[in-house]
Amino acid sequence: MDVESRGSQTKLVGANPSSVALASMELVSMHGSTDDAGIIHKDPAGKLPEPPRRKGKTFWMILLALVISFFMVVLEGAAVGNALPTIAGDLDIEQFVWIGTAYGLASTALLPLSGGLAQIFGRRPVMLASLVVFAVGGAVSGAANGAGMLFAGRTVQGLGGGGVLTLSTIILSDIVALHERGLYNGLLGLAWSAASGVGPVIGGSFAQTGKWRWLFYMNIPFSGVAAVLVVLFVRLPTPPGTLRAKLARIDWVGNALVMGSTTAVVLGMTWGGVQYAWGSAQVLVPLIVGFAGLGAFMLYEALWATYPLVPVSLIVNRTSISGYMQTGLLSIPLTGLMYYLPVYYQACKAASPIASGVDVFGAAFTVAPMTVVAGAFITATKRYRAPIWAGWALLLVGHGLLSTLSASSSRARGIGFQVVTGTGIGLVYSSTYFPVLAPLPVAENAPALALYVFLRSFAQIWGVAIGGSVLQNELAHRLPSAFLARLPAGAEVAYAAIPAIPTLPAALRTEVRDAFAGSIAVLWRVQLIIGAVGAVASLAMRGLPLHTQTDQQWDAEEEQKA
Repeated sequence: MDVESRGSQTKLVGANPSSVALASMELVSMHGSTDDAGIIHKDPAGKLPEPPRRKGKTFWMILLALVISFFMVVLEGAAVGNALPTIAGDLDIEQFVWIGTAYGLASTALLPLSGGLAQIFGRRPVMLASLVVFAVGGAVSGAANGAGMLFAGRTVQGLGGGGVLTLSTIILSDIVALHERGLYNGLLGLAWSAASGVGPVIGGSFAQTGKWRWLFYMNIPFSGVAAVLVVLFVRLPTPPGTLRAKLARIDWVGNALVMGSTTAVVLGMTWGGVQYAWGSAQVLVPLIVGFAGLGAFMLYEALWATYPLVPVSLIVNRTSISGYMQTGLLSIPLTGLMYYLPVYYQACKAASPIASGVDVFGAAFTVAPMTVVAGAFITATKRYRAPIWAGWALLLVGHGLLSTLSASSSRARGIGFQVVTGTGIGLVYSSTYFPVLAPLPVAENAPALALYVFLRSFAQIWGVAIGGSVLQNELAHRLPSAFLARLPAGAEVAYAAIPAIPTLPAALRTEVRDAFAGSIAVLWRVQLIIGAVGAVASLAMRGLPLHTQTDQQWDAEEEQKA
């Protein structure tokens, strides 16, 4: 069934041609559109376009709060990832992967709930609570003296970080209509890209100087500044009702299903190919239970939920489905690129953790401006399909080029290929937002965006897991057996092998570096195939008009008074 809102039409009658033309120009100037018959198209929700709102100090301060919050959460994740071996060594943690997994698991599982809480309790209280929880988690992690305390702190941080990411996206949708949101959404993408780019360098620097605890402590002042801005300027209405009535509106069963299922899938993906074989019961059982639980969740939401966490209306039109699919499918190669490109430079080019962070600037700092370029294009033209299609094409070409890199390839060649890939990713990254929202009523922004952020985060876990599995399996076949015998039993081959490479005899060192280059090339080809599926999915979306209205229920208080 293909249910899709195509808006409504209003025709001017009983007027002379000059007045019709004048009225048409006035309405079009307010970001409406006309067709060849002189029909003026309303907003997809059925309303005539509203005049663009003047953006005063309050608007820009809200936007600053969102950008700081978004940047802070992404920076923390990118920086900590590069410092994991050092942190694990200082605290005698054998399974250091769980330092990152605890955060990602808590963040992903809470994402759908945070959108529901924002609808029930209001944007500002949930955003403030998320910032406080994130800061508290950072303080606990920074003060950790062992694995248990660090895992607990990272879990708390993940709960707060997931809420911050979701609420930042939702609040932006409250203050900017979809038809002009491209540029501002691009700014959030710019914050993400910048944080992803500098994060590994900061993490490597703190790790090498023994000050890794400040990777967690630095979130406290960031959170404080963002919280002050939220208190002072994010004056969005708080829904009326008693606490009892609000608690009754929470989809408790749906939340339990999605949290439990997500946890099971993440556990299976984390264990697979590392602690246990992919075909083992320890991996298959949580994966099967998790995906069965997600299926049960969707069935419950469609048939029985009174206040569904994910309204079925979000996924019954082909354009939104295409947007959601592209969001998830893009996140897999994007995460794989940022996670495993430094491995290429560390293994094949003998780069240090800090230097490898610099070596991936070609991708990281191409994605950033391209998100803004795509957003500006969509804001100016009100069309979102062109940058998406161009982006997918460049992503495919870029991954094909990356797969040709060898251990002896020049750095200039690698950077050039990164630029092509990063340009494609940047064009798609902030653009899939629009096919998701264009067919939906503005009143469904919060649950739609919560699902959007959830799918992006969930797919990132797959990006790490798929990349790790491909790399682990390829290295196991390509590395010389004499070298493999030196590694600890059960170790993650890539990370265990890299520190030993510089100490090898020249001939063996060359053989090992060639094995790494060939293995990573296979990973880029796998990601190219995943990207091709995303490109095919993009063909299903329609070019719909963008909403010119915001949800008046969430208009800022100053605008309501005006």
